[in-house]
Amino acid sequence: MDEKRYIGIGKRVFREGFHLVLYVAFIVLLTFLVVEYVGQRTRVSGKSMQPSLEDGDNLIVDKLSYRIRDPKRFEVIVFPSEIEEGKFYIKRIIGLPGETVRINGEGIIYIDGEELVESYGLEVLKDPGTAADEVTLGDGEYFVLGDNRNHSMDSRDENVGKVQRDKIVGRAWLRIYPFDKFGLIRHD
Repeated sequence: MDEKRYIGIGKRVFREGFHLVLYVAFIVLLTFLVVEYVGQRTRVSGKSMQPSLEDGDNLIVDKLSYRIRDPKRFEVIVFPSEIEEGKFYIKRIIGLPGETVRINGEGIIYIDGEELVESYGLEVLKDPGTAADEVTLGDGEYFVLGDNRNHSMDSRDENVGKVQRDKIVGRAWLRIYPFDKFGLIRHD
């Protein structure tokens, strides 16, 4: 009788251990899928998006929306640096595919020859960079700027340039830290 009892206990321990392994594998797979295809946490480093985003802000990046629709003007996006491995930029979309962007000497932004009405720039833009001459965006190309225009490395700099749609990781969606600023990121 004792031998049967020990065998029964062994089977139960094995079965519970097997279920635990399956549960952990499911959680790992689910976490991978969410991080790869739905959203991920990122941290703002630097002051190029002030006042909208501050150095040290923790965000959730929505990676799903752009699988369904195209990015829109004024959305804040995350994309990798082309020159620095492992570095990502967070910038606001100003120019869309097929448009021309130009910034004059007074810091006024023109899209297809018309002045862009927006309220994100922290101050008057002093250096138009490559946008002093008209920049024409091709299919799947975006022109981005930081909100802290005079302290931002963005599409005006040839090291960043036009952002390719297939390089966009996602859009900054939700600020989760600091807790007193918890909320959705403004994109309108």
